[in-house]
Amino acid sequence: MSAVAMQSAIPSSRRRSCWLGTPEIYFRKTIDNSRLVKVEDPRRAREMKFFGIALCVLFALVMGYALQHFRSIEYGYKIEALRSQRSDLVEMNRALRLEEASLRDPERIDVMARKLGLQSPQPGQVQRMDVATDAATPVMASVTPVSVVSAR
Repeated sequence: MSAVAMQSAIPSSRRRSCWLGTPEIYFRKTIDNSRLVKVEDPRRAREMKFFGIALCVLFALVMGYALQHFRSIEYGYKIEALRSQRSDLVEMNRALRLEEASLRDPERIDVMARKLGLQSPQPGQVQRMDVATDAATPVMASVTPVSVVSAR
């Protein structure tokens, strides 16, 4: 047979290995390890204990750092929330003070009193309680009789 005819008769997968050289053949060999006995190495066991302890210490340090880091982030968020709440409360306090000032306006009170039929006080009707003549004596409330005059 010619070389060309031989190549066409051999499958393509084997044809390449033919040109590369001899194919490799693998033989399976079973190994029986059932009779082997492991010998304890005390130095290796000590090294593994120290390595395990070192890993535990390193893990504890990393976890402590991570805990502190995440708590600081959490506290930062809480601080920002409290700052926002404080600014809201300051704004509300300012609005309430403005409202109080507008409600305490004497002209407004006078207009409302006149609508209710009240009159300006006569001289001697007003007795100031916040001014004490003597600082040592307590201020007591007193009742003065009011005379009613009918307008018939």
